[in-house]
This record gives sequence, C-alpha cells and structure tokens, in this order.
Amino acid sequence: MGKRFLATAAVALCALGAFAQGITLPPSGGNQRQTVIQQIGPVKVSVDYSSPHVHSPQGEDRKGKIWGTLVPYGLTNLGFGTCKECPWRGGANENTVFTTSADIVVQGQKLPAGSYALFYIVDPNEWTAIFSKNHTSWGSFFYEPSEDVLRVKVKPEKSEYREVLTYDFTERKNDKATLAMKWEELAAPLEIAVPNAADLYIAEIGSELRSSPGFTYENWMAAAQYAIQQKRPAEALQWAEAAAHAPQGIGHETFPTLMTLATAQELAGKTADAAVTREKALNHPTATPTDIHQFGRMLLTQKKKDDAIKVFEFNAKRFPNAWPVNVGLARASSAQGNYAEALKYAKAALAQVPDEGNKKNLEGAIKKLEASQDIN
Repeated sequence: MGKRFLATAAVALCALGAFAQGITLPPSGGNQRQTVIQQIGPVKVSVDYSSPHVHSPQGEDRKGKIWGTLVPYGLTNLGFGTCKECPWRGGANENTVFTTSADIVVQGQKLPAGSYALFYIVDPNEWTAIFSKNHTSWGSFFYEPSEDVLRVKVKPEKSEYREVLTYDFTERKNDKATLAMKWEELAAPLEIAVPNAADLYIAEIGSELRSSPGFTYENWMAAAQYAIQQKRPAEALQWAEAAAHAPQGIGHETFPTLMTLATAQELAGKTADAAVTREKALNHPTATPTDIHQFGRMLLTQKKKDDAIKVFEFNAKRFPNAWPVNVGLARASSAQGNYAEALKYAKAALAQVPDEGNKKNLEGAIKKLEASQDIN
C-alpha cells in the first residue's frame, strides 16, 4: 500500500502489540483476511491475503488514485522498519502469503515448494513479482532483497472493476493455471505451470499402493491404466501384473486386468507376451460379447483394420448371434468394402437392439450402408 496506509497500519500494529496481545479484534482498516486455494493437478497452491477496498474506511472514493498514488510506483521508503527501498505487499496488513505444495514454474521460472511473501514492484507498464522466503512479517517494512527466492516480470492489464482486492485463479487446467491479482480496474496475472504433473501423480500412486489402496486389484488396474496413458512402461507393467496376479488373493485374472496387462507388456516392448495375454483375455470366462466388441472398436480407431476384423469374427464364433455381435460383423464387412453383407448384419442387429440410443445409431448406419458408405 502507499506510505500513509502503511504507516498507519504499522502504528496500529504497534498499538495492538503493546495493548491487545492474545485477543481477537477486527482486522486493521477493515481489510478482511481471505484465502484462495487451487489444485493444479496434484499440486495445491494457495494465496492468503488481506483485502483493501477502493473506498477508504472513512468512505473516500479512491478510484483513479490506487495505482501510482496509494500504491506507489517503484520501490518506496515507508518510513518505518529496516527497509529503505520497499515493494508493495500485494494487499494489506500481514504479508500476502503464496504457498505451493510442490515445485512449480511461475512465468517460466522454477519456484521450489514452500511458503513465500508475495511482493510487487508496481509500474505503469511492467510489474515485478517477488517471492520472498520471509513470509511471516507485517507488510514490507523489513523487506530484504537477499531473501528473494524468485523475481518474475508481470504484464498488468485492464480488468473489470473490483471494489475489493482479490486473488483469483482465472484459468485452470490439469497442469497449469493463471493467478490474477485484481483491484480497481487492473489485473496482474501470473502463469503457473506444473510441468511434471504426471511424475507427481505416479509417485503419489506408488506411495498409495503400498498402503490400504494396494489391497484391491481395481486400484492396481487403475494405476496401471494411468501409467499406460502417460507412457510409463516400468510402472505400467509392475502395476498391471499386480492387478492380475498379486498374491494373497489381491490379484484377479479378469478380462479387464488381462487386457490391461497385455497393453502394458506391449508398451514395455514385450510383444510376444502381450499377444499371449491378449489371447487369454479374449477367451477368459469373464469376457462378454460387449467386452470383445469394444476391443474390436478400439482396434478400428487405431487403424488396425485387419486385427479388428479378426476380433469381430472371433466374437461371432464365441457368442453366436448375441448382442452386439452382428454390429461387429457389420463393421467388419463394411471395413472390407462389402456393404451388402454389412447391411445384412446391421439389419439383423437392429432386430436385437436393446435400447433407443443404439437403435438410432444402427438406423443411421443402415442408411449409410444403403448408400454404399463405410460405417467405421
């Protein structure tokens, strides 16, 4: 804040320290404390701050007088404490505290896990955000540049009017987010990224599987499937093997666990083992016509047409005339360009259809086949 506000806060703090230790009073200047928390993938980021108003506690309208006046541009001698060239505290009263549970990247630069005072050097065109390891002070009266952990540049931008200063995560994705300080008609956005989110998830999953979650095969399978998605063959293979074959009755051989294991084996370069495991899955008692059909559909999406046709034909031999076997045969015939044969199977499937959604899909497929168009 500006000199006058900071000096007043300092005097108030000294008075409270001398005469009111141990009791709870309203915040100095009516600047309520607020905490905003955002999960970015597996990382928790929070900002704890006090919120000044554009209108002063006495009712003065300070719109147009915030930036460069109440909050001075550049570094300022606040007239109190040891700091002679002090940044803005990014709020009011106690320090604005930024906390991250793991290492992150802010504006393209690494910030280690921990809690930091968040200060700003304000400028009409470009701000500097400062992350200081001294996060327990009141304001920046005792700010020391030697305690800076990170400094990054911030481009201020015009924003919707905010009477009360707020910090808000305006953009949120699995591995990045935008934290914006907003006050009056200005915002200062910080881009935060978690570039190793998958590594953190893998590490956390590995730790969890060593405790009670590791006593159910479903958790091992879910872990393996995530590792497969992230192209992590070592973990995928280990966890998929446990899902199917862990001792003490934990592992269960089922169509899903065996198919997951086959995919993990393939990812690890064990193609011969993967073929054997996949064959076992397709013939397993738990495999249903729908399971096998969906596997064939997946092969089609992977552009493995010949393999998909074999799976659809296998499904017809194992479960003759069961739903959705005829749908698979229609897709197999269509993939081979035999639209008349495909049409025959599609119409047979239509007589078996179990629900309205599949009925509409089949009716659409039949129209395409009648026009000699591929349905895959």
